[in-house]
Amino acid sequence: MAEKTTKAAGKIAEHSVPLFWPLAAAYAMEEAELSLFKKNLKFFAEAGKLDHGLEPRFATPNTVLLELHTLRLRAFGDAKSSAVPTLVNAPFAGHTATIADYHKGQSLVETLLANGHRRVLVTDWKSASAQMKDYDIDNYLAELNVCVDDLGGRVNLVGLCQGGWMSAMIAARYPAKVSTLVLAGSPIDTQAGDGPLKQMVNELPAGYYEELVASGGGLMRGRFMLEGWKAMHPEEQYVDKYLRLYEHIDDPDYLSKTETFARWYENPIDLPGRWYLQAVTELFKENRLAKGAFVGLGRRLSLGDIRCPVYLLAGEADDITPKAQVFAAESLVGTPKAKIAKAVAPGGHVGLFMGAKTLREYWPEIARWILREAGA
Repeated sequence: MAEKTTKAAGKIAEHSVPLFWPLAAAYAMEEAELSLFKKNLKFFAEAGKLDHGLEPRFATPNTVLLELHTLRLRAFGDAKSSAVPTLVNAPFAGHTATIADYHKGQSLVETLLANGHRRVLVTDWKSASAQMKDYDIDNYLAELNVCVDDLGGRVNLVGLCQGGWMSAMIAARYPAKVSTLVLAGSPIDTQAGDGPLKQMVNELPAGYYEELVASGGGLMRGRFMLEGWKAMHPEEQYVDKYLRLYEHIDDPDYLSKTETFARWYENPIDLPGRWYLQAVTELFKENRLAKGAFVGLGRRLSLGDIRCPVYLLAGEADDITPKAQVFAAESLVGTPKAKIAKAVAPGGHVGLFMGAKTLREYWPEIARWILREAGA
């Protein structure tokens, strides 16, 4: 009986292969199509979230020490430390200060704390409101000075990008208040070297920037600047990044890092129109800070009045602030040559502040340099 059953089953299977194969193939195709559909659905949801749905955030726990008109002063580390604090002056150039505390493993704040800095603070610049449209550079210098005074009147000052020229102004205006000065990707001599930003500023008339501010209701809208930055690398911003996203849509680590970048990059902040036009005209077109002709807080500022130790960090492939604009500070400050250090990191502009390689290979030494020079 069992033998007959086995033979019967064999005959059914033999005759059923041509019948079941199309069904199995159709099922496999449906599974593949369903998987592709799910992947596409996830991609479109993630792409939409990256473009519009994520808010900036700091990676490291912190408290707001001061709430001023232009900024929130965020404190990291040991609030009770009596050591000279390290104040990171974040860029005020259309993006949030989270670039200074970007992502776990890619955070300047984290790196400084891990290399002996007990107390680190960051200027979290606010997006300008309509009521702030007539704020000028003096308004920002004044509130940065309030931060320094509130921290005891003496700080190690770390200026990133546009926060660098502002830091240099404070060091020139109040030399005794700055123990050490680090300028990273900071345009000090804006007519040195070459790059697309310098070319654009020099070629476009002042009226062009005035029209942008007027169209923003007296503000330089962050979204205008974001469109301009994206236009500098259109293939990357409108094609390549989406191709990479689709390719890595099932990679949680990739999505986490991509989302972190989107939180910072896709959420620009507005600048006061007066501040923006003053920066474009007096600093970038006329190069007044490098020439010793800029007036800050009622006094003509001379970089030669900076006497503290200075560290200059530039990016080899930085097309926003060419290294010549950073290193020009070496011959402009009054700091003895023996107290000036400098380095060129591989990569571009943003990587100076959040690139894993730069944070691993350059910033720990800068952190130790600050402590040595401040102690000396």
